[in-house]
Amino acid sequence: MSMNIVERIDDLVRVRHVLISVSDKAGLDLLIPRLHAIDPQIRFFSTGGTYARLRELLGGDAAHCLAQVSDYTGQPETQGGLVKTLDFKIYLGLLTETHNESHQSDLQRTQAVPIDMVVVNLYPFQATIAKADATVEHARGNIDIGGPCMIRASAKNFIRVAPVVDPGDYERILNELTVRQGCTSLNLRYELACKAFAHTAQYDRHIADYLTHQSIQSVKACYRTA
Repeated sequence: MSMNIVERIDDLVRVRHVLISVSDKAGLDLLIPRLHAIDPQIRFFSTGGTYARLRELLGGDAAHCLAQVSDYTGQPETQGGLVKTLDFKIYLGLLTETHNESHQSDLQRTQAVPIDMVVVNLYPFQATIAKADATVEHARGNIDIGGPCMIRASAKNFIRVAPVVDPGDYERILNELTVRQGCTSLNLRYELACKAFAHTAQYDRHIADYLTHQSIQSVKACYRTA
């Protein structure tokens, strides 16, 4: 398998396209209006309840700068939100490299845009299994798939993309964008990537530990088997 060995990157990357999908919506009332104020041309892509919250926060400007992921990709969400962001166009936008002509051609061919920031936090798996009546099926339903994929893709591409997993970082990120005229630095993106991979590793550890300690009898009790 051939690999792209990147030698040229930009220290400062302007944030033009932001993908946001969060279970914990704390801090969005700080993040979204200030991002929009820093650069009114920023475009936001979002899903489900996050999209509804962003539309409230952006008010009349939402029509010009906010899009549902399903409208962007051309693929409607599946029932229950089972598949929302797992789409070629999304991951092309997350993983492409600025100074790779082939990647830029792929973006043009698919009418995709490079995504410069991803704001994601995951389904509340720990809170779910902490409930006294939690079953394996409740736990299974709260295993996030799209979220970790977006986090990992954006963190892998820290040379261009800022992966944001902690609302506690919003203020710091906004301060940098203000000082750097709407750009993130390599230093910030790298630190956020380290935090992002630690976040998904911990999330998977909780899932693995929980499932490992369930008996097959408790699993079978959740379902009618054919």
